[in-house]
Amino acid sequence: MIEFLNFITLRGPNLWTYRPVMEAWVDIGALEDSPSNTIPGFNDRLTTLLPSLIEHRCSYGEHGGFLKRLEEGTWPAHILEHVTLELQNLAGMPGGFGKARSTSQRGVYKVAVRCWHEDITRQALLYGRDLVLAAINATAFDVAVAVAHIAQMADRLLLGPSTQAIVEAATAKHRRIPVIRLNEGNLVQLGYGMHSRRIWTAETDATSAIAESISSDKALTNTLLRACGVPVPEGSIVKSATEAWEEAQSINAPVAIKPVDGNHGRGVSVNLSRREDIEAAFTLAQEAARGSEVLVERFIPGIEHRLLVVGGKLVAAARGEEAWVVGNGQSTVQQLIDQQINNDPRRGTDEACPLNRIHDDPAVALELTRQGSAIDAVPAAGKRLLIQRNGNVAFDCTDDVHPDTTALAALAARIVGLDIAGIDLVATDIAQPLAAQGGAIVEVNAGPGLLMHLKPASGQPRPVGPAIVDYLFPEGSESRIPLVGITGSAGATLAAQRLDHILRLTGQTTGLACAQGVFLGTLAVTTQSLSPGAAAQTLLINRQTEVVVIENSIETMLNEGLAYDRCQVGVVTALDPAALLPAYHIDSPERLFNVVRTQVDVVLPSGVAVLNAACPLVRDMAALCDGEVIFFAATTREDAGEDAAAAEAAAAAIATHRAQGGRAVLMRADTIILADASGETTLLDLSDLPPHMAGQKVGADEATALQGGRAKNALFAVADGNTPRSKPPWVPVTNETLTPLLAAIGAAWALNVPLATLRTGIETF
Repeated sequence: MIEFLNFITLRGPNLWTYRPVMEAWVDIGALEDSPSNTIPGFNDRLTTLLPSLIEHRCSYGEHGGFLKRLEEGTWPAHILEHVTLELQNLAGMPGGFGKARSTSQRGVYKVAVRCWHEDITRQALLYGRDLVLAAINATAFDVAVAVAHIAQMADRLLLGPSTQAIVEAATAKHRRIPVIRLNEGNLVQLGYGMHSRRIWTAETDATSAIAESISSDKALTNTLLRACGVPVPEGSIVKSATEAWEEAQSINAPVAIKPVDGNHGRGVSVNLSRREDIEAAFTLAQEAARGSEVLVERFIPGIEHRLLVVGGKLVAAARGEEAWVVGNGQSTVQQLIDQQINNDPRRGTDEACPLNRIHDDPAVALELTRQGSAIDAVPAAGKRLLIQRNGNVAFDCTDDVHPDTTALAALAARIVGLDIAGIDLVATDIAQPLAAQGGAIVEVNAGPGLLMHLKPASGQPRPVGPAIVDYLFPEGSESRIPLVGITGSAGATLAAQRLDHILRLTGQTTGLACAQGVFLGTLAVTTQSLSPGAAAQTLLINRQTEVVVIENSIETMLNEGLAYDRCQVGVVTALDPAALLPAYHIDSPERLFNVVRTQVDVVLPSGVAVLNAACPLVRDMAALCDGEVIFFAATTREDAGEDAAAAEAAAAAIATHRAQGGRAVLMRADTIILADASGETTLLDLSDLPPHMAGQKVGADEATALQGGRAKNALFAVADGNTPRSKPPWVPVTNETLTPLLAAIGAAWALNVPLATLRTGIETF
């Protein structure tokens, strides 16, 4: 009764919205005659399955708005949109864009919903369809199972919470730094081309491999910190349980035993004094070390803390808490752990939980053995047992850290060489200097987890994502390169090629992606296996690229969306209202307009839209641009041969535009003119160009030779074998002929290309 005809993933800005969406083509068949208010019991069954639909505001813009639409009567495609969004929301992907629109084919709709990941959203749509049908047919549907499955997919396929926090900070409205995910993991690029930076969770492209290696070697880290006067516990590497006991005796104090190359507190045991405990802790650390060495060091009494240092500054701090249970005389220790510790909603097995669940592992068993108990023992009522000493660092204390300790943490990160570091230290009171209380820094970690600061078990969440973004892109630094997007029904490829040629004359490394291929400078980039959008994106991830020109065919915009989020210059060459795409249900000029306007919608407020004023549909896009508009048209060429009314409308629009301070590129009496409110500047006279480039009449044979040889891309060479060479040299040049040239000039002008370079680019293309 509801059939999916197609799924299209629009990964970039598109006719629906700026963000990625999945567009599903849905055939509801006979249900076209059955809106929601005509199906007995449907609305009640649907809201029983998904009571949270009451939060959807829909077109009313108010709480419960979608439920009003159900009562009034709406169609299954629209309902599918809201159900899909809500399933994603319940699975941890809140909010999101959604639209459902009918096509000219009866019963067939396009449903667009926010796409967090192609596989996830397709599955959500499939579950959404099944849920809607269950509500229609009064059959069962297990919402909890569907949501759990989608959540599992999200946990596996989406960015981790630390990386996502950085991405959200980068894309926030006040930063608008573009983001490209580079693999299926957490490798992400922030920015484009030469201004891009890369992160991998909380590591950056400035994180030194040497520094990371040092931090993973706890003994070496200890040595370096001690040499620079940072308080650290004394200790040494041991190779056997016997050596561990001997080292503990030489230190003459309780000790901590840990793997040299470890993380997340795995294999760490602290406050050990008895030989049997030390030897057991050595075995535990050795197993966790997986081949690396074991470190024995003096135990520092106090509370474990984690300080996050970014670019030499403390941005967050968290303290740990020991985990205890209290016996009731009936439950085993494991049961008490589940009842008193693991039932805490802050504890879980995934990355979204600030605290981990505690299970029966060797570290817990060792801690219980030291207290004369075991995991299956039944403690007496009121007896307290320590279950875990470390690993619960998730309680915010950023505002309490003493300035001296802040300085020591920054120094430790700098000594190791890390730009982002998690500094583990032990102190009785973090508000007091370490030296006064015998505290010490015990570890320096690369790639520290951010969740404890983003979602602390208690206390204030800290803006660690923005701190990392501000470090990578300090105020005033660039994250974008000049990017020109070009689209249109005709002339877009040639306009892109001409502009690329002009920009290369400025000495910049220029990228070009067009129908003829992908090029970096004059080098062709191999992208045969990639879609047009993905091929274009190869230029944005190339750190050599200083400026890029990307042609977007209308079909690519419908199949993929744009390859970028925003652009400095957006060019629309022409829009033929008859060049419709019925295969995509783009079967009216209005629908075609809504696709192509995307190129103008994404122009930055500081950018420029270059629009063909001679094309009414393109001219109307000027009002949609957030930035400046440059019009172009051959509006005053007396022999242009164009429709007089269209030429008059274009001329009037340009005159009004100039009067309001706008710029325009004109063609008048064989002269290309740059015009604004203050006057006109002659850029080039076609008579200055070689005949094959300027539009001079030539014989049929000569024209054929020109088109097949050096001038195969000539815009103006026209064959007319019946005209003597003594006649006036200029032939009628249509707006279609001039469009690529004037569009390229307008884009180059928008990018402040010097006029001399611009003239040279036109003459030498």
